[in-house]
This record gives sequence, structure tokens and C-alpha cells, in this order.
Amino acid sequence: MARGKPSLTPLDALWQAPALLWMLAAGETVALILALAPGAPGSRLEVFGLSSLVVQWILVVNLVALYALRGWAEKLRPMSIAYLALVLLLGATFVVMQAVGLFFPGWTTLGGQEDGSATARALGIALAVGLLGLAAFHNHWRGRLNAIRAKQSELQSLQARIRPHFLFNTLNTGAALVHERPGEAERLLLDLSDLFRAALAGPRKIPLGEELGLARRYLEIEQLRFGERLQVRWELPREIPPVSVPALSIQPLVENAVRHGVERMAHGDIEIAVSTTPDTVVVRISNPLPPPAPGGHDGHRVGLHASQARIEALTGGRGSVRTEVVGGRFVATVRLPIREE
Repeated sequence: MARGKPSLTPLDALWQAPALLWMLAAGETVALILALAPGAPGSRLEVFGLSSLVVQWILVVNLVALYALRGWAEKLRPMSIAYLALVLLLGATFVVMQAVGLFFPGWTTLGGQEDGSATARALGIALAVGLLGLAAFHNHWRGRLNAIRAKQSELQSLQARIRPHFLFNTLNTGAALVHERPGEAERLLLDLSDLFRAALAGPRKIPLGEELGLARRYLEIEQLRFGERLQVRWELPREIPPVSVPALSIQPLVENAVRHGVERMAHGDIEIAVSTTPDTVVVRISNPLPPPAPGGHDGHRVGLHASQARIEALTGGRGSVRTEVVGGRFVATVRLPIREE
């Protein structure tokens, strides 16, 4: 089974090697511009070397500050993290320039006639570079969210073509129960009505407890169809955390656990567990791995991608869906932020 690729937050991406190399290159570019600027004191090679040293120290101080604040900053929206990085860049510039003035008095590489003027000039350069970076990040993040929403619409269209499979199976099960067990047939139709009402309501946020209720109704329908072949285990806290979740984002993962796990086995079980951390609600859905399908087709992919698109789009990229194989079981893990944007 394929694993879902983790969705990196802006801070996660910042510690990756490509991002660090780009920052290093940007710092060297700023130093080169300062060395080539008209009126630079001393030899240009010396100006470039000293400016490069100062600029890289500013970047190091900025990165250290971001890393120290990562636990708190990860709770912020992506654009708020970008504004925080700009403020820390200005702070790092001020600190480094003050240290330069203290240990190297009279140094005027940045064109200042005195320490205060050099610091002001450095802050202006840092602000200009930071605003350019902020604009670039804003365009990148907006494009990323638009791509997620476009993918979400595509996957919803695909799911609309898949749902008749479930509908026909459910109606056939209901027809078989009408005469022998009319009470269960009525419950099946009521559960089916709730599921399709949620599907027709479109993209929206609902309480986690309501989404788990939809998953429970789906499993009740499937248990009537599979009988003892399907066993369901719930591990829920005493009180469901009061967080919002995109409608029909967890239920498709449960549906995949049935269709691509239990349905291919003589007996199978599904585990649904909910746990919390100080900042996150974690929902885990697991099912046993059946024998490989002909051609090695990974049937979990549609439901995974649909749920991931919904959660990323409606949580601003702060939620995620990841999958892994643990002990012969396929596990889908949904992480939802407790704190609303």
C-alpha cells in the first residue's frame, strides 16, 4: 500500500536542505549587491567578504529564533508565520548590527558614516528583502491552496461516480431484509438517508462527533450486509473533542477500510480510535491488509486523496491525512487542529 506523503507546514519546509541553500544564496546575493554598489568603502572584495559575514550571521540568528519559537509558531496560520519571520529578521538585523558596532567600532561596510546610520541602512535593506520574500510566499501559498481546492473538486466528482456502487449494495441489502427483518431494513434506510443528506450538503465543516456519527451509520449498513465477517472496534474518549472537521472526510477512509480491506477477506475488523494532544485531535482508522490485488492496484488512494484535499482546504493546510502499514494493518491517521484559524 502506498503511503500518503506528509504535508509540510511552512516551518517544516524551512528546515529542508533546498530552503537553506536558497537562503544562503539570497544572502550572498545581497552581499554581492552591497559590494558592487557605488561608493562602497575599501576594496570590493573586502566589502563582499565582510558583508557576507554579517548577512549570514543575520540569517543564522533569524533561523535560531524561529526554531526556538517553533512550538508556538506552528499554531499560527501560514501567513502569520511569514509576518513573524519578517519581524524576527528585522530583530536579528538590529542585534547583529549592534554587535558589529560594539566589537568593530567605526566599521562602515554598509555605507553608514556611523554605527547608527549603518544599522538604519541595514534595517532598510532587511525590510526590503523581507517584503519581497513575503510577497513571494503569499503568492506561493495562495497557489498551493487553489491547487488543493481544484484537486478537491476533481476528487468529489470522482466520488460522485463511485457512490452508486455503495447505493446499489445498500438497496439490495435492504430488499433482502424487508420481509425477514423489517426493523433492520427501516434502520438501514434511515442511515442511508443521513449519509446522502450529508453528501448533498456540499463542502462544509461539522462537529467531529457528527462526522463520526456518519461513519458509524455507514458501518451499521455494512454490518448488515457482511454480518459476522465485519467486526468494528471503537476507541473513543469519554467526551468527543469539540473541533470541526470537513463533512465526509473521515467516512471515506472508513469506507475504504471496508471496500479494500474487509470486503476482500473471509473475516476482518476495523479499528477507529480518537485521541488528543494539547494542540491536535488524532483519528486513526486501521484495517487488516488483504492479499495483493491483481496488478498491485492500491484501492485506498481515492478515499485518501479526497479526505486529504478536504482537510487541507478547510483547515488552511494545518490538518493532514497520512497512511502507513503497521504490523500487517493499513492505518490512516487524520490530524485536526484544535485551535480554529
